[in-house]
Amino acid sequence: MKQFSHGDGRRAGVQIGDEVDPAKIAGDAVIRSGCRISGAKTSIGPGCVIGDEAPAVLENCQLGRNVKLKGGYFSGAVFFDGANLGSGAHVRAGTILEEEAGGAHAVGLKQTILLPFVTAGSLINFCDVLMAGGTSRKDHSEIGSSYIHFNFTPHQDKATASLVGEVPRGVFLDQRPIFLGGQGGLVGPARIAYGCVVAAGGVCREDLVEENQLHVPEVPEAGTRPYQTGAYRRADRLIKNNLLYIGNILALREWYRHVRSRFVRDAFDRAVLDGGLANLDLVLKERIKRLGDVAEKFEASFRWLEANGGAADEIETQKRFHAAWPEIREQIESLDFPVSDFVQSVATGKNYIETIQALSAEPRAAGQAWLQGVVDCAGQRWG
Repeated sequence: MKQFSHGDGRRAGVQIGDEVDPAKIAGDAVIRSGCRISGAKTSIGPGCVIGDEAPAVLENCQLGRNVKLKGGYFSGAVFFDGANLGSGAHVRAGTILEEEAGGAHAVGLKQTILLPFVTAGSLINFCDVLMAGGTSRKDHSEIGSSYIHFNFTPHQDKATASLVGEVPRGVFLDQRPIFLGGQGGLVGPARIAYGCVVAAGGVCREDLVEENQLHVPEVPEAGTRPYQTGAYRRADRLIKNNLLYIGNILALREWYRHVRSRFVRDAFDRAVLDGGLANLDLVLKERIKRLGDVAEKFEASFRWLEANGGAADEIETQKRFHAAWPEIREQIESLDFPVSDFVQSVATGKNYIETIQALSAEPRAAGQAWLQGVVDCAGQRWG
């Protein structure tokens, strides 16, 4: 463990693990006193500042240019240029913050993917979500302070990842922002369309698939009633939302492979891109596993429903998916996609945000159709 002291004012009192390659820390990166940096995969790009508000622990993360991590714990996460988080952050593996995405203090993320400009307030737990929307830092999707994404169910499962926005249009950075009002929550797996506003102080339990809607969540009726843990209902929605999420991860992976790869300027960019691809693979593997876990749980569920007068269509849905899942999983894991001609319309080596937003209508439509086709390859495995 290397200990930097007064000889380097930008890294005084910093501990850096022996496994960290010094060449992967830019010469002008600022790491404040009390920070600990570890992991052979760690890469810190030019202009980054770590620990401005409190000490930070950084392990096996990849940071692009001008990333600001003001304090907290960061492990296995990827931060593109200009991403930022306040102190008290707790960020775990599978997380990707794209350009200028970030949040204030005490933000918890795991397998969270925020496309450019998406901003989180303070005191937030927002794991297992992909969120997009907005065109700039002044026109961005927002997660209000004290917001929670509920990603664990009474049935003991986590097939709960939510799409707030989506990939095929979201990556083109031209969609209306989404607003999740503070002191609220979202119960996964959910889908929220562009331009939607979820009013502050409520817990959203529904899909908002029509754009530009204001949703004021209902408060469930108070009281105590019979409830059987492990007996699923609305299984069709759960299955479809999970497959759509998987499809969006596949689409974003294709975007990284064939579009973002055109903007690699140096080894720091390469590290961020490779880290992003690795995290997308991690998320994909996790989502397939979690959906498979539910497929197994459906057997006990539909048997209980059969014995207790459950709805026939619900029982049939669970039986069919329980039987079909091994084949669906094999199909998803073997998917391979041709490279779209659209890719050639994207200029190389320039500013990513400016280049994508400057695309004209024709290539933009072609790119969206390409990515939507990838999403559909997974989403349409279940009808």
